[in-house]
Amino acid sequence: MGARTGRQYIEALREQPREVWLRGERVKDVTTHPGLASGVRAIAALYDMQHDPALRDEMTYPSPTSGERVGLSFIVPRTRDELERRRVMMLHWARATCGMMGRSPDFMNVTFAAWSAAAAYFAQGRPEFGDNMRRYYEHLREHDLTLTHALINLQRSRTISGVFNLQEGTALSVVRETDAGIVVRGARILATLAPMSDEIAVYSPRVARHTDKHSPFAVNFAIPCGTPGLKFLCRDSFDHGKSHFDDPLGSRFEEMDCVVFFDDVLVPWERVFVLGDVDLINNTAMTTHSAAHTAHQGAAKNLAKCEFVLGVALHMTHTLGNAHLPHSEERLAELTLYTELMRACIRSAEADATLDEWGVMCPVPLQIELTRNLFMTAYPRMAEILELLGSSSFMLTPSEADLQGPLAGDIEQYLATDTATARDRIKLFRLAWDIAGSAFGSRQVLYERFFASDPLTRARALNALYPKEEVMERVRRFLDG
Repeated sequence: MGARTGRQYIEALREQPREVWLRGERVKDVTTHPGLASGVRAIAALYDMQHDPALRDEMTYPSPTSGERVGLSFIVPRTRDELERRRVMMLHWARATCGMMGRSPDFMNVTFAAWSAAAAYFAQGRPEFGDNMRRYYEHLREHDLTLTHALINLQRSRTISGVFNLQEGTALSVVRETDAGIVVRGARILATLAPMSDEIAVYSPRVARHTDKHSPFAVNFAIPCGTPGLKFLCRDSFDHGKSHFDDPLGSRFEEMDCVVFFDDVLVPWERVFVLGDVDLINNTAMTTHSAAHTAHQGAAKNLAKCEFVLGVALHMTHTLGNAHLPHSEERLAELTLYTELMRACIRSAEADATLDEWGVMCPVPLQIELTRNLFMTAYPRMAEILELLGSSSFMLTPSEADLQGPLAGDIEQYLATDTATARDRIKLFRLAWDIAGSAFGSRQVLYERFFASDPLTRARALNALYPKEEVMERVRRFLDG
């Protein structure tokens, strides 16, 4: 099949019924539901970019098995050039969504590409699990599927020691094995993009601690979203059915987040990659370097988001005529700093990339980890800067209907600035509000705070990666001198 079009993606969603609940009702068709359809259209537009003649070579590459053009985010990079090409592709997608869709399909594509190259790692559990991983990755690549994923178990409480409280009946666990596969029961969060995905991957991040060597909670598998017993419960939608003028981001990029319930779900053996092995689960991300590759994808998204927020801020100060004021210059400089630090970290991680033990060109883990640590604190500050720059102008944002109503003349007379018509000013500041103040924007801030786990976990990861001995030795030499 090769790289899909947007139409093929939408048709595939319609052909696979899944149990999705939103606002107390079961969704009949995720492609047309008013709370979900905008996200479906956004993903479809990404797939259509693969078929733009001007972008063909930057979005796709020949499949090593079929020879058909497939999405470039599936590539297993063996050279720095391939690593950079993948980043160019991911930036195209991220910029198309203004960085506002954190779980676009390339996130899971790079994950499974890394895992397939490290299939021998999964074969340590059982030899067939390594083969399962290779075959599944090829299935994803050749059919260009969209995946969601669910990593975190729900908990009734947390123990004082900090070890995750895994409780049967709440956390997802394997309840039995059959000739056909394993049966799992429980719940997981947070499946972003779930209603508009073809399949769901279920695994645990490195931070999930299991106290035993073998555990029914230690599992890694992937299944179609329409699998019987699989249920998705959506949060409220931030697409309020308004126009692109009134809700410029929420009306376009609602990617949805879900709790996933597994009601005795059968996972076929060929879709199981880890079963019961606690060490394999806990070490997967670091040993296979999938953590570095997903951070590489996330960094591309972060850069696109930084660029977009900076661009909005520049337009705001130009519209209000205060770009020359010292406090505006200071805030714009801070946004520029975040943007260029993100770009520099990406380029550094690529320039110094090395082949890992699996023969994959891996971005430098330290530099790419910096992008995660930086953005989880930088993005909330970026949204705050927009608030400070906009001030009361955020309250001068009548709706599109008002611009066509009886007060249209008054609005044009009194809300225009020296550099913008009233309509252009309102349109810009409604966009800025959708970043900094709306429900959609608030979710983005929360999402970026915890996109890659919590700040303490990321700080500990950075501390573990940093080569401390060299700088400590310099101090020792100074003290001994």
